[in-house]
Amino acid sequence: MNNSDTKPSRKHARRLRIPVLPEEEQIIKENAAQAGLATAVYLRRLALGYEIKSSIDQQHIIELSKINADLGRLGGLLKLWLTNDERLAHIEPKTITVVLERIKATQAAMLEVVNKL
Repeated sequence: MNNSDTKPSRKHARRLRIPVLPEEEQIIKENAAQAGLATAVYLRRLALGYEIKSSIDQQHIIELSKINADLGRLGGLLKLWLTNDERLAHIEPKTITVVLERIKATQAAMLEVVNKL
């Protein structure tokens, strides 16, 4: 294999020195940590115009998908109860009210996560 055919590695790449104030350095490092990236990777992506996706946003998305799954399960259970299935005839209306309240609470939790974004 010819050396000209290989892709250059970051190990042998050029380094840029960028003078920053101590406060700026701290802010850059905090922003990189929030994005879940090393400082060098964070700065490289910013400089090259790539969109930086925050790991916090990804955590909220995962949390929302879990809440959505809970809503789906509760909705399915409620639908089953409302079909007047004979197997569920022993379920009291009070239980259905509790499930409705749980659905409302889950929706409120979902709204809270969305508002954090």
